[in-house]
Amino acid sequence: MDEVKIMLTEKEIPTHWYNIQADLPNLPRPPLNPATGQPVTPDDLKPIFPMGLIRQEASRERWIEIPEEVREIYRLWRPSPLFRARRLEKALATPARIFYKYEGVSPAGSHKLNTAVAQAYYNKVEGIKRLTTETGAGQWGTALSQACNFFGLECVVYMVRVSFQQKPYRRSIMEIFGARVYASPSENTEAGRKILAEMPDTPGSLGIAISEAIEEAAGREDTNYSLGSVLNHVCLHQTVVGLETKEQMAKAGYYPDVVIGCVGGGSNFSGFAFPFACDKLTQGAQVRLVAVEPTACPTLTRGLHTYDFGDVAGFTPLLYMHTLGSRFIPPGIHAGGLRYHGDAPLLCQLVADGIVEAQALNQTEVFEGAVTFARSEGIVPAPESAHAIAWAIREALRAKEAGEARTIVFNLSGHGLLDLAAYDNYLSGKLEDYPLPENELQKALAMLPKV
Repeated sequence: MDEVKIMLTEKEIPTHWYNIQADLPNLPRPPLNPATGQPVTPDDLKPIFPMGLIRQEASRERWIEIPEEVREIYRLWRPSPLFRARRLEKALATPARIFYKYEGVSPAGSHKLNTAVAQAYYNKVEGIKRLTTETGAGQWGTALSQACNFFGLECVVYMVRVSFQQKPYRRSIMEIFGARVYASPSENTEAGRKILAEMPDTPGSLGIAISEAIEEAAGREDTNYSLGSVLNHVCLHQTVVGLETKEQMAKAGYYPDVVIGCVGGGSNFSGFAFPFACDKLTQGAQVRLVAVEPTACPTLTRGLHTYDFGDVAGFTPLLYMHTLGSRFIPPGIHAGGLRYHGDAPLLCQLVADGIVEAQALNQTEVFEGAVTFARSEGIVPAPESAHAIAWAIREALRAKEAGEARTIVFNLSGHGLLDLAAYDNYLSGKLEDYPLPENELQKALAMLPKV
């Protein structure tokens, strides 16, 4: 098939999400209640999550039906297109076939709306009136504000301070859809006030913002908390991306040799790669799954695989994951959505078992790849998504050296039209690499909870 754009019809939107827990040879160790040290129960999670999501979190069913109310909203942008990057192939003079799934066509401009709609729906049907959340670069906050608007819910967003300052138009979009947005750490919560007292000039972190959002949700019966990554149900909802991609690749007549996605908390990569991991686990498919993160926040490549909190204040259960330490404050790199100290336990287990490989890139190489892609394909990618692009370029150049026509597919998880300040810094030579110093890593790891 020689088409540049490979499309599916509305009737081909997946009817079920794929749950990789049904096929894992080793499940992650269970989340623990920090007060008791015992595995968490549904009662532990009920103060901040609806039962529909709690059941999905623990489910071992391979296929979980997507409610029609969710699929109805999915139809606003799904199925999303898969493109053959022929102009990029030509620019690189590579024999590799490069495909990319473009999630930037969603109303939110990223993949995040796939789970935001689902989470708003399950909260709505259980009578919840308000949702609180955190956001880094703003894609998740944008998505949840839109989803809450679709279902008539209030939305409160705690936005990491450095991103709040760097990306004011993300805040504007959230407010257009009715959300209230606060720079985190804030004076609204005990957790925020404590951090500000200790570190008044902190750039903030997703771990801090999560603490604030959970604290507010736990204090009101009409309010739940919504997380945009990491948890099992979030990764589950994102599998619509990978499921569609498999169908589109089949229409194109190719099966990938390499599947690539960026990683912050893990939902984008997991949703894209888990359906291919299913082939690897159940059919022995020879496909490489590559998770790419920044060297400034190298959770999968340098973090410890152990129990840690998902937030700074210790409100979350202890999750068994690769972590840099919940007290870790990452530098203010421009890929704000990748500045998280931990990763999805399901993804971390796949890395630990050698099913997924993890790689880390400096941000100057990432932006170089982003500009090469934009000049070839005409799309300005989000800085987060550009990590997948940069690694795809590496793979394509290796194929060129080896004279191999390998097939590469990556997830272009969002556009970068609200990230132009980062591009300005790159184009003016102000963008600097910041591989995480070992002493800072060890300092953060020294504060891990004792389990």
